[in-house]
Amino acid sequence: MKIDESWYIKPKYKKFPSSVAAGGVVVRKDEGKLLIALIGTDYYKNYMLPKGRQEDGEEIESTARREIAEETGLSNLELICKLGIKERLSFEKNDWKAIHYYLFKTDKIFGKQDLQRGEEDLKLGWFDLDNLPFLFWPEQKELIEENKKRIKKLLS
Repeated sequence: MKIDESWYIKPKYKKFPSSVAAGGVVVRKDEGKLLIALIGTDYYKNYMLPKGRQEDGEEIESTARREIAEETGLSNLELICKLGIKERLSFEKNDWKAIHYYLFKTDKIFGKQDLQRGEEDLKLGWFDLDNLPFLFWPEQKELIEENKKRIKKLLS
């Protein structure tokens, strides 16, 4: 499946459902390179940044940390800064999402192995900031490209 421009056009219905989500760009250094944590599966060749829906009463940064931990197993994260907000339709196109992205640093290579229920098929992979694989959601690639110089400045 290919994500096209239609995922980025907000429906004009007055009562179209919307939600808030958060996630992050998690970076670690390895032999002078900056590596980014991405999630994938054995049955799709595409990768994504870890992110997910905000729970009632939850602070948005806490949502990002929780979702990253649930999807990657990484929980020892140092907040560097907020990178921005990207908006789009959900995968099912039944909800408009405002996704807040944060930059985190870690020194961990592996996350805990027992991921959140429903996330067991996700695999954590580390990729060079300058040589990323294809990302399923185009706005995630855009977010990284827009912030690449900033990420390097803050973490190199």
